[in-house]
Amino acid sequence: MGIEKVDANFQLKREVVADGKKTYAIPSEKFSLHGISYAPKEERFVRMPLDIAAKVSDGVHTLSLHTAGGRLCFSTNSKSLQIAVTYSDFWIMPHMPITGSAGFSLFERTDAGEIFIANLAPMWTDRNGFTAGVNLSGEKMREYVLYFPLYNDVKSLCVTLEEKAAVCAGKNYRDVLPILYYGSSITQGGCASRPDNAYQALICKKNNIDFINLGFSGNAKAEKAMVEYLTKLDCSLFVCDYDHNAPSADYLESTHYALYEQYRKARPNTPILFITKPDYLRDSEGERRIKIVRSTYEKAKKAGDNKVYFLSGKRFYGKGQPWEYAVDGCHPTDYGFAAMAKQIYQKMCEIDDVFKGE
Repeated sequence: MGIEKVDANFQLKREVVADGKKTYAIPSEKFSLHGISYAPKEERFVRMPLDIAAKVSDGVHTLSLHTAGGRLCFSTNSKSLQIAVTYSDFWIMPHMPITGSAGFSLFERTDAGEIFIANLAPMWTDRNGFTAGVNLSGEKMREYVLYFPLYNDVKSLCVTLEEKAAVCAGKNYRDVLPILYYGSSITQGGCASRPDNAYQALICKKNNIDFINLGFSGNAKAEKAMVEYLTKLDCSLFVCDYDHNAPSADYLESTHYALYEQYRKARPNTPILFITKPDYLRDSEGERRIKIVRSTYEKAKKAGDNKVYFLSGKRFYGKGQPWEYAVDGCHPTDYGFAAMAKQIYQKMCEIDDVFKGE
């Protein structure tokens, strides 16, 4: 007997109530994508061009297919919504809820902020895809955002609404260049219970600024080809958070300032926020790593760069122990991500008022 037989609140909704329906294959001009794009040749959603990702590493190439909290924004007065999803590859992890690794989160966007509507997720056996839906308020036009999974390769997405319902791309994020994040599995979103609970999404909910998540689980190593790609992306702030994936402190030391120099040469006016990992106590080189990242910041400041900033991972969890905020002592729970988001957002607000919520 399954838990849904005992407690109906655990039952995943698979159908929506609607007479006539109309289905939209994404991408569609009536919807706007953020943080990801659709690659027609490869027939799937991607976070960066696959030819460039392949030049970086096999790991980055694979993980660039993971949607890492990309967003679909739209407006509709439909009284129901259903999504049909297919996966090219289905990743199941023992320490991360499938609602975060493979599920979608739907929110209504209001003047008071985003309001949770539903998490639409597969079962463990839905390796090829799933269909799920939810009833909406309807009647008047409402703004919605659908967050994509953090850790899976979404091959296709179709959105079904009432046939006579109006639908359009909806309002954009604030008229500010997106915030660019580069880093590890924590940056990618492991192990949030929902895509919208990764720290970048939590910050976005506060300031309504679009973001680009280039977190690559185990594979953010500041390769020159990767840094070159980062320099091609217009952004209001570059958050550099790859400490966790540097194989050793020596490797971090040999690449960190080099990353800064390469990026700054191409982007002389973009603010850069350097971050260190939160679970530094679990690493015998943890303290040295913090000093290495801080030394990049100090060296840049000494050279006259007033657009560099530093945030130590020691601040993320306050006086608490790291394992109180993480599933496995490393990857944050929602509680851990909320703590990280609070500290990073506060630092952003110190950098520039533009990053403050309206």
